[in-house]
Amino acid sequence: MTASPEAALLSLAAEARRAARGDPFANPALSAALALSRQLDDGALSLEEMAGMVAALGRSAFRDRAAGLARKTGLAGATPADAALAMLATRAARPDPSDSPVPLATFRAACERPRGAAVFTAHPTFSLPRATGAALALAASGVAPEGDRPLRPVPPTLEDEFDQAAAAIAHGRDALDRLAAAFLGTARAIWPDRWTTLDPRPVILASWVGYDTDGRTDIGWQDTLRLRLRMKRLQLARLAAQLGALPEDCTAPLRQRVAEALAAVEAQLAACPPAGTPSGEAAQAFARTLLDGREAALTTPEPLLELFPAALAAAADDQTRLALCVARAGLVAHGLSLAHTHVRLNASQLHNAARLRAPALAGGPEDPARRRHLFAAIDTALEEARAEPVDTGGLMAERASAARLMMTVAQITKHIDASQPIRFLIAETESGFTLLAALLLAKLAGVEERIEISPLFETAEALEQRGERVVEEALRSPHFRAYLRRVGRLCLQFGYSDSGRYIGQVAATHLIERLKLRVADLLERYDLSGLEVVLFDTHGEGLGRGGHPDGLDARFDYLDPPAVRAAFARRGIPVRLETAFQGGDGYLLFGTPALAQATVARIAEHAFAPLPEGEPDLVYAEGGFAADLFAGARAAFNGLVEDPGYAAMLGAFGPALLDRTGSRPVRRQSDTGGPATIRHPRELRAIPNNAVLQQLGFPANLMHGLGRGAAREPEAFHELLRRSPRFSNAMAFARAGLELSDADVLRGYVASLDPGTWLDRAAHTRRPGRPAALLAVARALEELALGDAARGVFRRLRADDLALRAAWPGTAPAMSDRLFALHALRLCLIHRIWLLAVAVPEFSPRHGITREGLVHRLLRLDVEDAVDLLDQVFPAAPPPEEALDFFEPPSPRHGGYGREQQEILRPLRAAFALVREISAVVSLECGAFG
Repeated sequence: MTASPEAALLSLAAEARRAARGDPFANPALSAALALSRQLDDGALSLEEMAGMVAALGRSAFRDRAAGLARKTGLAGATPADAALAMLATRAARPDPSDSPVPLATFRAACERPRGAAVFTAHPTFSLPRATGAALALAASGVAPEGDRPLRPVPPTLEDEFDQAAAAIAHGRDALDRLAAAFLGTARAIWPDRWTTLDPRPVILASWVGYDTDGRTDIGWQDTLRLRLRMKRLQLARLAAQLGALPEDCTAPLRQRVAEALAAVEAQLAACPPAGTPSGEAAQAFARTLLDGREAALTTPEPLLELFPAALAAAADDQTRLALCVARAGLVAHGLSLAHTHVRLNASQLHNAARLRAPALAGGPEDPARRRHLFAAIDTALEEARAEPVDTGGLMAERASAARLMMTVAQITKHIDASQPIRFLIAETESGFTLLAALLLAKLAGVEERIEISPLFETAEALEQRGERVVEEALRSPHFRAYLRRVGRLCLQFGYSDSGRYIGQVAATHLIERLKLRVADLLERYDLSGLEVVLFDTHGEGLGRGGHPDGLDARFDYLDPPAVRAAFARRGIPVRLETAFQGGDGYLLFGTPALAQATVARIAEHAFAPLPEGEPDLVYAEGGFAADLFAGARAAFNGLVEDPGYAAMLGAFGPALLDRTGSRPVRRQSDTGGPATIRHPRELRAIPNNAVLQQLGFPANLMHGLGRGAAREPEAFHELLRRSPRFSNAMAFARAGLELSDADVLRGYVASLDPGTWLDRAAHTRRPGRPAALLAVARALEELALGDAARGVFRRLRADDLALRAAWPGTAPAMSDRLFALHALRLCLIHRIWLLAVAVPEFSPRHGITREGLVHRLLRLDVEDAVDLLDQVFPAAPPPEEALDFFEPPSPRHGGYGREQQEILRPLRAAFALVREISAVVSLECGAFG
């Protein structure tokens, strides 16, 4: 029986790897790519057949990703989600199964304080088309997909992001209803006459989709208000549906009031100006509608909550009462929104707005000569600040983005929902002055008691040095301490994307854990241990951003390690753990009701997990080796990031391997068009940075820097892996990195940038005309001058990789043949694109476009834009006006450039489309984008 094309490809990859064993000079990835290239040259293989191979491998990767999703959420576990929730509720009521239940007040405190939260963000990880993502979620839930689905992502609009988030949140709310029902059911059995007084809400949901203005200019104030009104409409429609399923004789007043509110919200939405710059008349009409409909639309759920006691009294049975209590719990937990609201901006925006409001705040907190003066000045400004009126006209007139966002928050609390606090997230926070500036703007807008100011700590400096100082600087202000006491909680955000790309994921978790422990000490020192602390971990599904390879249980232990939980508990500080579900990849965990139930069950299990008992984890008891290992890894990774060769390797053509997966650009453009030269990783955004490492077959952010320390003391390394749950939990990222990496694959990409590789190939080819093309590629690569720097950084990566694999217990994990084959196939296609690039005929420069410039762009895989330009130089057909009669004998018409189109431009487009298709499959293999 003849092997299928994909089976032949896998066999070719496996044979290339086998043949390379024992040969230190072999390059199996390039060998396999060259074999495929020769098949193309000989006509034994076509691009169409290659596409079939990729599709077949994609189907296999899709199935495995679905199985992994089910495994990581616990959907495939032995205990169904409903049973897990019932066990949690029972344990909360009877911690000791053989003893009496706890008092109702204790049970109420346990289930009515939010202990955990899922936060939905719009990070650019929409790595699959929406329908394909839905099919993946269904497959994970046991529904086999019908036919093939496209895998390449389609960049979402803000509306797309919102719609996908809202669908995931709706599934999450359904799961929270089941959680509430589990607690209510347990209470009904123990306190049959008092259970209906409970509003269980141990887990809540939040979202910043449509409210995140950090680095975005496409979200206007009216967009935020419109989307927030839509969240209100979704909440009211949800409540209407819940009531509609119950007997009318007990729910009629509630139904009527909800219908009235819905109609008013619909009118407000209809009046909201569209995206873009609104006209004064449109904004004025919107303001009038908001004001006129405010009472009918409700600005707090209290009028609805007041109607529930009568409905419960009129209910005929416990099942109806249970449904009413579940609906009420969701309303109490989330107010007039499907999810809590987070807004976000960066620190510099706040500083600029504060300076405009208080001239004494000129200058920045980074100037040490002015720090004391600035803190004194802002304390004075806080003392003197008085709330100012906020109206829609002021929103239109305000130029400072931070002030405008704070005014938008004021409008939300006035006209949409005043029942729940709004989280005010601040990226790039490096000074306590930033928190005080946020408080100043909040006081001026009259919302200082309606917002929760939260700094983001993500950079190495913030995690190791500045984070603690930021909190302490703010706590020194009596105004900030008073503010915290009024709102009752301190909210902190910890980032895993930038920290992972700058210091490595494993070193980052060590620094984040240490910072959380220092915050616990700070609160005790300032006599603020009565506050609740919210620890919001903004990680992603990607391994490079904290998405744990071993599933949600392991993820929560990674984000919220036992030592941190114990430290806050010892001080009597209640903690809420919030965790991010970023973009399309994150929404998959709520992609079906079954997945959402499993995910909520895992969140709730961690929220109610008992504190660790017995001996401390070995990593803390004998932490010298681990501390040295993490410190060494951080130093090594910092050296890698600062190595110019690392930027050269990432930026050569890596960004071009990626389709857009969000609304932000992956990379900057140069002034003359085409991709800009990447001189430092900071010039790439964090998620694309991580995605490029995935696509190059070497996710260094998961394991680089660990090899040297592990090799120095392999026995201690093995001991901790075996006996320390915390250490092995962190090292799971290194294990996953080894499984997704192969130095031979990376060597193939790096060697492709080396002109010497092409000279060697020219020396050995026997194909007529091919030596000249290979020499032309070598010359063009020499002009780009990326090869030497990339080779240098490859040696750095290779040395540590060898050390880590040697130190790993047993046989170190290795890349699968399937993933290796995908890389080999893509190397072949990249080489084919480069050979086509140097075949572009000479042409006269036009509008700053030269042949040399376009060849360089094609070498960096800027294929789509370059081919669009070549279409202008070599049009497929003559312009239509050539067919007109110009009243004289016509001169010769030579038609279009059919040969160039057929032999160069169309093959370029086809090959590059396949390159991107492979990238989509590689993302599936890696479990997430970036």
